Amino acid sequence: MTDTILFYIFAALVLGGGVLTVTRRNSVHSALWLIVSLLGTAGLFLLQQAEFLFAVQIVLYIGGVVLLILFVVMLVNLDETARLRQFNKAWWVALACAAVVGAELWYVLSRGLETLELAEAPQAPAAVEGNTERLADVLFSEYLLPFEIASLLLLVAIVGSVVMAKKRI
Repeated sequence: MTDTILFYIFAALVLGGGVLTVTRRNSVHSALWLIVSLLGTAGLFLLQQAEFLFAVQIVLYIGGVVLLILFVVMLVNLDETARLRQFNKAWWVALACAAVVGAELWYVLSRGLETLELAEAPQAPAAVEGNTERLADVLFSEYLLPFEIASLLLLVAIVGSVVMAKKRI
């Protein structure tokens, strides 16, 4: 019962923070709501007994990525460009896409709820098995190349942002 209540609380944090991230006009406020959404995601990881992913979510995403976004927002000063006109002549394309997505969502929800069969939740792994150890084994054996490519991509992004920031200073 407590797990269900906590799940709904964390899910509300994720959804509410995500909606407020997208709808805020002030970019700093948007980044702060992103932190709320990511904290909710970390809580969901903790409910699934994935303590390593919980810690990575807190340290890497909230501690690293969001702070990097805040530094970029403050460096570039996006609020001046936000005061300009937000819509261009292709607003009707966005409206049509939103209508199509809304119609698809309505169709799926109205037709699919009667036939929806939820799979049984898998049993949580025992604490003795070592959830983090299994993750590391899979990551560094089967997914070593994608892991290294992702690390190189992050390195290139960091070097590029440093070079761009040095040109402005």
